[in-house]
Amino acid sequence: MAKLPIVMHPADVLEKPCEKVSAFDKELIKLLKDMHETMLEADGVGLAAPQVGISKRVAVVDIGDEFGRIELINPKIIEKRGEQTGPEGCLSFPGLYGEVKRADYVKVHAYNRRGKPFTIEADEFLARALQHEIDHLDGILFTSKVLRYYENDELEEVEG
Repeated sequence: MAKLPIVMHPADVLEKPCEKVSAFDKELIKLLKDMHETMLEADGVGLAAPQVGISKRVAVVDIGDEFGRIELINPKIIEKRGEQTGPEGCLSFPGLYGEVKRADYVKVHAYNRRGKPFTIEADEFLARALQHEIDHLDGILFTSKVLRYYENDELEEVEG
């Protein structure tokens, strides 16, 4: 496995919708493993392929809960409800945090590394992380949804 370089904003790949994955092969499995390792080394909870310069609908999420590593290929939100507002950051925007409003519950349809479809239901923080990464695959950055940015003295609480 190799740590991949994280693409920083501004970069065109971050703001363009990604292509669907059609080949579920060894190359995809290597990408998923490398993305997960990169995310963990960067102390993130999610990473989308465009953040490593690859315009494919691939993301990994791991918030350290019972779900563990979630690999999402060609994910699509099929249901959402409720509302939550909370802090978000992004590995492509180091040190920048803002308050973002998102659905409190989501149901996501995606494919695993072997091309088998699955559905995951999530609420609270996991729902937030899934929505953030799927936005990346649609070329949408969290900065376009920020209600307010956190000041430096607030960052310690957010990063804490």
